[in-house]
Amino acid sequence: MREIQLKEAKATLSAVVDQAVSGHPAIITRHGKREAVVLSFDEYEKLTHIPSFGRLLAAFPGEEEDIPPRSKTPSRTVDF
Repeated sequence: MREIQLKEAKATLSAVVDQAVSGHPAIITRHGKREAVVLSFDEYEKLTHIPSFGRLLAAFPGEEEDIPPRSKTPSRTVDF
């Protein structure tokens, strides 16, 4: 992903958007610091529909007894 300065992004916004739509997003920097990303709306939509790990766990289709019991013995030993 390319980085461009805010001043350059302002001057060439149409080209920056065209590149993002064609699959080449850009990171916008201001004073050397990454501030924003220009990406296509399709890519944005994909990112907003990714479920969190918690939601994936909550959507587990099985029953509680499908999950194996947790071992009471430690899986490793630690030397002090």
